[in-house]
Amino acid sequence: MPRFMTSTVLVPGAAGPAGINTIKSLKMAAFGGRILATDSSSLSAGFFMADVNEVIPEADDHSFVDRLFHIVKMYQVEVLMPSSGFDIYPYSENRKQLAEMGAEAIVSDRDKLEICRDKMLTFQTLSNKFILPFTTEEPNKIDIFPVLAKPRFGKGSRGIVKIDDESDLRYITSKRDDLVFQEYLPGTEYTVDVLSDLNGKPLIAVPRIRMQTKAGISTKGRVLRDPALEIDCMNIAEYIGIRGPCCMQMKESAEGRL
Repeated sequence: MPRFMTSTVLVPGAAGPAGINTIKSLKMAAFGGRILATDSSSLSAGFFMADVNEVIPEADDHSFVDRLFHIVKMYQVEVLMPSSGFDIYPYSENRKQLAEMGAEAIVSDRDKLEICRDKMLTFQTLSNKFILPFTTEEPNKIDIFPVLAKPRFGKGSRGIVKIDDESDLRYITSKRDDLVFQEYLPGTEYTVDVLSDLNGKPLIAVPRIRMQTKAGISTKGRVLRDPALEIDCMNIAEYIGIRGPCCMQMKESAEGRL
C-alpha cells in the first residue's frame, strides 16, 4: 500500500468553514489515511467529521506550540493542512521543527504570509508587475470618489466602509488611522482558489463568481472557466511564492475590466 494511504493528516481550525471543507474534501477524495482535527473548542463541527480529534489552545497561547508538537508526535502526523488565517503563523514559523518530526506543514514562509496580510505591502509587492486598482494609505492622495476604506490588516470584509465624498473621508480618518483606501469597483466579484506545489509552482486555479457573501466569505457562488483570469492568479501566486492553497478576490470595474 502506498505510504500516503496510511498517513495521518492534521486539519487545524476544525470549527471554521475552510477546515470543515478540507475534511470533506479528503473524504470525497477517498483518502485512505487518518484525519485528525484540532481546534480550541471540543464542540467544533469538524470534530464530528474527522477520525480523531484533539483540543488545542488558541494560537496566541504560550502553550500552543508545545501542545502542537505533542499531538504531532503522538499521532505520527505526516501532513498538516492549515486553512485559517488566525493560526497560520505558528505553523509557518515552526515548519522546520515539524519537518524534523516527519510532518510537512503545507504553508508558506512567514515573509510571504506578511505580503498577503498587509494590504499596502500586497500592493507594493505586485504593483510593478500586475495591473491593480488605485491603492493608498494617504487620504490627501484621493481625488476621485467613491473609494473603499479598509483596515490595512484585516480579514474578510470586516471594517470595510464605502467613502462617497470628502465629508465621509474626514469622518472616517478622524476615527481611524490604520486604513488603506482603494478604488471602488462596482462590478462582478470573483474568488479564485489557487493550488501550488511545495516549491511554489502553481498547479491549478479555479475561479468562481461570488453571488452571495457573509463577513467576506462566499456563501453562494458559481464556478466558471476563465483562462486569462486563471493564468493571472497563478502568476500572482508564483510571484509571491505561495506554497499550497490560497485564494484571491478580483472585482470588475464599471467598465467591466478586472
